[in-house]
Amino acid sequence: MTKLLFVYNANSSLFNQLGDLIHKTVSPRTYPCRLCGLTYSGVSMKREWKEFIEALPFQSAFLHKDEFVKKYLTFSNTPLPAVFLEKGNSLTLFLNAQEINKLQTLNELKDVVESKVNNEQ
Repeated sequence: MTKLLFVYNANSSLFNQLGDLIHKTVSPRTYPCRLCGLTYSGVSMKREWKEFIEALPFQSAFLHKDEFVKKYLTFSNTPLPAVFLEKGNSLTLFLNAQEINKLQTLNELKDVVESKVNNEQ
């Protein structure tokens, strides 16, 4: 089974999530997780993004930085945010932080993901 693993450059604790929400609202340009900024509106995932990932031919999963490092220690030095491709027990970088951080809109993110998914099929 092939899965896309989206990893946020943010930690999962309630305290961190509250701080992230404030940071995204007050100063979105300096917020360190571009993936969060593009795909979330306030505290919920944008409907357009949710519908897009549900229509992909691969399953999708989402992890915060602390959850990812705990599960995939060998990738702990990978700059985040990032998207990984999981095939069986194999995990490879699918979309790196540099690629994600240069995106300006949700549509750009969708286009990049869709293009890379089409190359994997």
